[in-house]
Amino acid sequence: MNMTTTRTLSLIATALVGGLAMNGLATQAFAQETSIDKLATLPFAEGRPTKETAQTLRDELLFQRATQTYLWALPLINTLGMQVGSEKHFGAGYNVLPIWKKRLDAKTLVTTPNSDLLYAMSYVDLGKDGPLVMDAPPMLQGILLDYWQRPIPVDGGKFFGDVGLFGPDAGKGGKFLILPPGYKGEVPQGHFVYRSGTNNVFIFLRGFYEDPKNLTPAVAHLEKTRIYPLNGETGAKAMKFPDASGIPVNMLPMSDGSAFEQLKLLVDTEGDNLAGPDWLGMLAAIGIVKGQPFTPDAHTREILARAARTGYKMSRVIGFEEKLSGDSYRMYSDRRWVNPFSDGTPANPTGTLNLAWENVAGTYPYLDLDARIWMFTNYYSISPGMVSKSPGAAAMYVIAFTDSEGTPLVGGSSYRLNLPANVPARLFWSVTLYEAENASGLANGQPFPSLGSKDKPAQNADGSTGGNLPRTPGTRGQTRQLARHRTGQRILRHPPALRPDRTRPRQELEARRHREGEVNVMRSMPGVNTPINADKTPHVRLWPKADTGRCTANVCFRG
Repeated sequence: MNMTTTRTLSLIATALVGGLAMNGLATQAFAQETSIDKLATLPFAEGRPTKETAQTLRDELLFQRATQTYLWALPLINTLGMQVGSEKHFGAGYNVLPIWKKRLDAKTLVTTPNSDLLYAMSYVDLGKDGPLVMDAPPMLQGILLDYWQRPIPVDGGKFFGDVGLFGPDAGKGGKFLILPPGYKGEVPQGHFVYRSGTNNVFIFLRGFYEDPKNLTPAVAHLEKTRIYPLNGETGAKAMKFPDASGIPVNMLPMSDGSAFEQLKLLVDTEGDNLAGPDWLGMLAAIGIVKGQPFTPDAHTREILARAARTGYKMSRVIGFEEKLSGDSYRMYSDRRWVNPFSDGTPANPTGTLNLAWENVAGTYPYLDLDARIWMFTNYYSISPGMVSKSPGAAAMYVIAFTDSEGTPLVGGSSYRLNLPANVPARLFWSVTLYEAENASGLANGQPFPSLGSKDKPAQNADGSTGGNLPRTPGTRGQTRQLARHRTGQRILRHPPALRPDRTRPRQELEARRHREGEVNVMRSMPGVNTPINADKTPHVRLWPKADTGRCTANVCFRG
């Protein structure tokens, strides 16, 4: 790379930091002012840009367009990251349905997975294979999504995306017909008909197990799923169900130049299914046009790679916010639990937003871009069944990034979580920890980054369940992200808050009683000694003994 290129890219990075600082995302006022000025005061001569100024601003324009394209396309990049990672290891095709047959552990890098269900995920192309039928067994919880991860509408207008318990089959199973955009052909009787907005479709299925020590029945049940072309069942390819458990696979959103390469491949299969003229124009401005070569030179590739890295980091900034677009995501004014639909009601579960992340509360709908970024930098998949607030037919998600004082959850601190007796979850409840860096399951040295009701954790004398989120082994002190998921009814009538315990000596981590729905957090203090096993690893106890309530764990769990 020549000197001019090096100087230009350095300027881009400096200008970016300054831009973030102006939005309150950095603290060095002097640095932010001077870095912005570098762009605003680039020299012109006789009313024209100098040669160096023109090159710098061309590069900056490409960088800014690519960065904003990355953020706009984050749902697509999220889906593509899962597809690319999965197909690299398990193969591609409508007949390939990887199943995490031993549950999903931290070796699978994917945003906020749940280890307390069995996952199965597939990626199909209706443009290549035509309409597809998914023949699914009863009692699954699944979602059919287009590549923007919008739940696919079902004929009749009542259901969107959901399959199984929350879908039109009401958990009885059946034949689910997935049609491509603009399909005008015959629709056979006896099918639930889903009309996708994109040719590419993400199939996400979840199966339930009764005993975590015996997953065989649940795996066999998921393997009853069949996917085949409409009118082509007899000649369809045989289904393959590769076991994805325990295999290191990266299914995270791409944060390098490959993100734009994958977007180009997607544009070639979708065209104007993906967007209208404005955003297709933005893609074209960075070289992505259907049917045309995408062959950026080395200099352009470097700018695109930096734009992807920057866009991803910007998304991580947005992903930790508790307030976006003037709306608070905090579910309670005095607690730190958040949910993007915190203003939802049983009659209107998504509040001011719809499931395409459009704000529909005003005089006209508009895309809440930051809300969508918040979602897809940390999570994937959404449907009416996942946001329902109807007891007995809902999946409840409560998320925390900080303790009650707003201090981020970090691996160098210890916390205590206490759930009240008789958590009202029909199917299960669970608690999970995630890496703050990328929202994947925390690699904490345990089999899974979660603990839940199916693990039958020990209870305290009053029936409550107390657990510790202790310091993470090592000295890096990485930040951790805690989310609590509930499937069935709401887990708690009064979801908990995180509060530091100031009533106990600093040298001890002990539990105290709390009113229903309250969570106790304790940070590690100087002088606290963690028990060490013979192999030099920290001793772990997920839940305190009921008779002592003493916090002796050094572990992470999920929800």
